Amino acid sequence: MTTFIRWCYTVILAIVSPLLLIGLYRSRPNKPKFGKRWKEHFGFAPPLQEKSKGVIWVHAVSVGEVLAAKKFVTSLQDRYPDKQVLVTTTTSTGAEQVTTFEGSVLHRYMPIDFSWCVKRFLKAMNPEALFIIETEIWPNTINSVAQTGIPIVLVNGRLSEKSAHNYQKLSLLISPTLSLFSRILTVHSDDKNRFESLGVAPNKVEVTGSIKYDVNVDDSIVMQGKELKQELGEDRKVLIAASTHQGEDELILSAYQRIKVKVPESLLILVPRHPERFDAVERLAQESGFSVVRRTSLDSDTSTDMDVYLGDTLGELMVMLAASDIVFMGGSLLGSKVGGHNFIEPALLKKYCLTGPSYYNFSDLAKQLIDAKALEIVNTPKEIAECVVTLIHNEHSLLEKGQAGYDYVLKNKGALEKTLGISEQVLAG
Repeated sequence: MTTFIRWCYTVILAIVSPLLLIGLYRSRPNKPKFGKRWKEHFGFAPPLQEKSKGVIWVHAVSVGEVLAAKKFVTSLQDRYPDKQVLVTTTTSTGAEQVTTFEGSVLHRYMPIDFSWCVKRFLKAMNPEALFIIETEIWPNTINSVAQTGIPIVLVNGRLSEKSAHNYQKLSLLISPTLSLFSRILTVHSDDKNRFESLGVAPNKVEVTGSIKYDVNVDDSIVMQGKELKQELGEDRKVLIAASTHQGEDELILSAYQRIKVKVPESLLILVPRHPERFDAVERLAQESGFSVVRRTSLDSDTSTDMDVYLGDTLGELMVMLAASDIVFMGGSLLGSKVGGHNFIEPALLKKYCLTGPSYYNFSDLAKQLIDAKALEIVNTPKEIAECVVTLIHNEHSLLEKGQAGYDYVLKNKGALEKTLGISEQVLAG
């Protein structure tokens, strides 16, 4: 029965895959090219030169997952200097982030979820374990890897109520796939319960917390943030809208128009989630009547005149967060489309954070931060504006709220060590 269900899934995937590939390969401004490496998506990956001492495979689908995996990957390198750490991504933007990792981390593109693609990839790479960052469940990939006896571990596993409900509808496909995981390490107890509701054996699921809590903010990030704040204007109050999605920027710009009326010296840092949208967002801001300067073109002559500072680079969000006074986390004003983004980075920088009403991807974390008075929900441009203006006029309260978020994150560190401990058990066999 399971084989038949997976066969039906494969047929459907074959029908829709051309559309998925068109979206993946479509050329967009500021999006890195795949070039000749597109073949890797079909399992034609250059073999590794040295595999005799073992290959540890970490899969992180795109930019967000790559950044989450960075500390885990570097820790694996430190603990297993004789082994090769291989990171796969699906997207070219994720691949670009892997190039910023220190050490000898190798990158390949993840093969499409067809068994023949995955088996060809496995033959070339011969990994001894697969660690999947966050919840990526590809039935043919998981089955092909499990058939070779390679242990599979889900790291930083999250399963929202909405996703669990959707997976229940596909339980004949998803439950057998989940049963092939060696271990599932979840962020919260709610995630553990949801995985178990899908049929995963309780002894396979463990709550380790989020490895994102174990991000250490380098002094250099804080210093670069201070330098950027000076360039932007030391006396200006800065709101950053981080990781915004299409349809959200208009709402943020509408809120900012209201803020400018009350606080003319305020500044908006606007950081779109996807680099291919940089140019479009710049036009939106200009059409809203604002002067815009892009991060890639900031100089002393333009810094004092701008209304909007457009973050048009990758991997520098932390620097821009450090330069801000108040953070709005994007992906949260679009109903059920996105489900929000992580609040941990702002909290680590002692920044008070706002979110729209759709934050289901981080509902447990959000609840904890709301209880700690380190996060606030805003539903409309008017509410965003009113909240920001109030906070700007009460600097002491703003600093207290930022400190509360930092204290909460500090209290919840330790997931990385737990995850590495379990990883050692898995690699030891």
